[in-house]
Amino acid sequence: MKQLSTQVLTTGWSFKQTDIQDVNAWMPVAKVPTMVHLDLMANNKIPDPFVGMNELAVEWVGEKSWTYRKTLPKVDVKDEASLVLAFDGLDTLAHVKLNGETILKSDNMFVPQRVDISKSYKSSEDNVLEIDFDSALLRAREIEKQHSDHRWLGSNGEMARLGVRKAQFHWGWDWGPVLITCGPWREVRLETYNGRVTDLWLDYEISKDFNSATGTAFASVEGGAGQTVAFNLRLGSDVVLQESAKVGNDGLAKVEFRVHKPALWYPHGYGEQSLYEATASLLHGETLLDTKTKKTGLRKVELVQDKDKHGKSFYFSINGVDVFCGGSDWIPADHFTPRISNDRYRKWLQLMVDGNQVMTRIWGGGIWEEDVFYDTCDELGIMIWHDYMFACGNYPAFPKFLESVKEEATVQLRRLRHHPSITIYAGNNEDYQIQERYDLEYDYKDTDPQHWLKTDFPARYIYEKLLPDVTTAESPNVPYWPGSPWSEGGRKISVYDQSVGDLHQWNVWHGTQEKYQVYDQIGGRFNSEFGLEAFPHIETIEHFVTDSEELYPQSHTIDFHNKAKGHERRNALYIIENFRLETGLKGYIHLTQLAQAEAMMYAYRGWRRQWGDRFCGGALLWQLPDSWPCTSWAIVDYFLRKKPAYYSVARVLAPLAIGVQREHQDWSVTHARPSKTTKYQLWVSSSLQKKVKATIELRFISISSGAEVKSTILEQDVEIATNGATDIMSSVINNLEEEPHVLAARLYVDGKIVARDMDWPQPYKYLPFENQDLHVAFHGHKMHISSKKPVKGLVFEEREGVLLSDSSLDVAPGDEQIVSISGLLASDKPLSWTYLGHGEGHKGKH
Repeated sequence: MKQLSTQVLTTGWSFKQTDIQDVNAWMPVAKVPTMVHLDLMANNKIPDPFVGMNELAVEWVGEKSWTYRKTLPKVDVKDEASLVLAFDGLDTLAHVKLNGETILKSDNMFVPQRVDISKSYKSSEDNVLEIDFDSALLRAREIEKQHSDHRWLGSNGEMARLGVRKAQFHWGWDWGPVLITCGPWREVRLETYNGRVTDLWLDYEISKDFNSATGTAFASVEGGAGQTVAFNLRLGSDVVLQESAKVGNDGLAKVEFRVHKPALWYPHGYGEQSLYEATASLLHGETLLDTKTKKTGLRKVELVQDKDKHGKSFYFSINGVDVFCGGSDWIPADHFTPRISNDRYRKWLQLMVDGNQVMTRIWGGGIWEEDVFYDTCDELGIMIWHDYMFACGNYPAFPKFLESVKEEATVQLRRLRHHPSITIYAGNNEDYQIQERYDLEYDYKDTDPQHWLKTDFPARYIYEKLLPDVTTAESPNVPYWPGSPWSEGGRKISVYDQSVGDLHQWNVWHGTQEKYQVYDQIGGRFNSEFGLEAFPHIETIEHFVTDSEELYPQSHTIDFHNKAKGHERRNALYIIENFRLETGLKGYIHLTQLAQAEAMMYAYRGWRRQWGDRFCGGALLWQLPDSWPCTSWAIVDYFLRKKPAYYSVARVLAPLAIGVQREHQDWSVTHARPSKTTKYQLWVSSSLQKKVKATIELRFISISSGAEVKSTILEQDVEIATNGATDIMSSVINNLEEEPHVLAARLYVDGKIVARDMDWPQPYKYLPFENQDLHVAFHGHKMHISSKKPVKGLVFEEREGVLLSDSSLDVAPGDEQIVSISGLLASDKPLSWTYLGHGEGHKGKH
């Protein structure tokens, strides 16, 4: 008997196009995990598909089959030990052979596979492992033809994708390329053992007073040799459980536990991210066979859905604390996910924390993410809304497909159930919208799951029967929601209902193309998608546009790197409605970014105010990252360069945020006729768990001169409500007697400025932006910023390795702002900046 031995099969692989028989066709693979495009690029067989229009030149890759090969290392197998090949992920249609004999066929990218090769492994000879990956594109089309009675409907990519359990975005999306991948996309291992711990988990309940946690620790075991499991649960050096249990005939060992005054896990900003370390050690007598360790958090998640005056609430409570879930949606941060390093994952997620975002949503067209993603969310205190991997389609439900889905759901929830950051599972992304769009059969009152399978919307069975059953069985402490969006039925599914459920509010940009100034009027109980596109920074564009003649806003290459339908009209619409047009590339970039920043600010500012009476429980913008260099809705581009919207969102989601806003008067429908008066309101939003006393200042500053047009309002000793919103004042502006001016608000606590906001007359295109006399002075690692007139949208250069504490600023006269810089040396070229009305930008000076 000996302890489990693992060899990770990272190197020594080769690959080739399957149908090329030439012995010289084999090419080296740098490392596994990998995808075929990465290996073809490394061998100079294809150009980088992220550059120029190379995506078109590599489409053929997805139409071919590819074979990966490796000679296995020598292993000495004794004592009736098991010898297992473990594949954490095969993308997607894999035929695995050892020494020419089939040992596995797999057709789900998200299902890990294990094969015992003890009997087929030849200890005295070379053992050659080969994996043939068929074209998922071609197989999907075959499946579509085989099930021609199904209505293959949806949006994004070709609809044959619905029949293959593969990342759906690989077929192309409205922000990403068509690059059909394949390969061993996750770790491959060779394991030798007499017994191993296959899983370790805790099933527990938190008491109503949160003073105790009681439950059972489970370990599942395979191999037959293990007799007992020693359990250990600790918080740092404090051991709270140390007990052993025999392995039962069902392969399970379990012990009950009770933790007095548990250290609970909270999202960041609401408490500590306490993580216990659970360990299960499998023993044969005194011999240690295997050990599994997981970090987990103890917490109670509630999805609060109470009837109220607005309809029905939708918000999250963690350990009895209500949480406004401001955050962003997550798509894979690279189309070729194996090259996202652990460090890069951490940088992405740290951006969320630094930007005051408390929740991310793993979108259903992407992937079940890497372990490091969930581990980092646990550590940093980021809540996860987790879609199941279905998106924008009418999925089939034939028996083999359902079996694969159930296996996928079961294995993934078992992998993830120890993560306290996961706070909801949702059945799909926008599949109920497809049902509504095409009027597929759906009777909310029909409660017979078997009948659902006979309708032309059979995937209802998946979202309302199969997945909730698996979630309840495998992850009972996490709420389940049938889809995103979803509004609990009624006349139809009513996915656009603002009074109940979650909402994807795309009537800004898509749909009716409302002005972004009305976001606060068109939101729902939980706004899980919304967004406005913006160009990336010029450095990113210069990466994928290699021909200098193409460096203008409407160039073919720039358009090719924007996959959104109708993006030309929509970008133009929101620019023309709001700003004076800039036709140079840098000026146009700034306008699209400013439009996005303004839109996201209006959305979060208004919806967070509605948290006061729990009308709005959260807002997750579409989207945080990009999967390739492009123009999209992302607020941080592929190279981790933050767009201005990132900073605007961070300020409005700060623990204390002040808001001031004029009522919206639509200049387009009034023929640009100015109103005689305009109402405004001022309030403070807080996520703090205690009341604070604050001072509120409101100034009225002329846009053309920088002078104050009327007396400052100062409110002292204002009590700010906990975890909600506090209305401070409202009044009326006399537009006939008062010249155009900004409302400049500041919030002081203990004599220090903790928040600012500035409201401008809309639209900006009517305002004079001349000679603002902006000053940016560098003092060591700080920039001191001042102006003689109000400045809109001051944006600094985003340079690799340089971090800014703030950007996308509005600057008021008499209110110096200080931005901290890290990573910029005295010898480095100064950062450049631009602002509204400043044209192509300013080159900075130290």
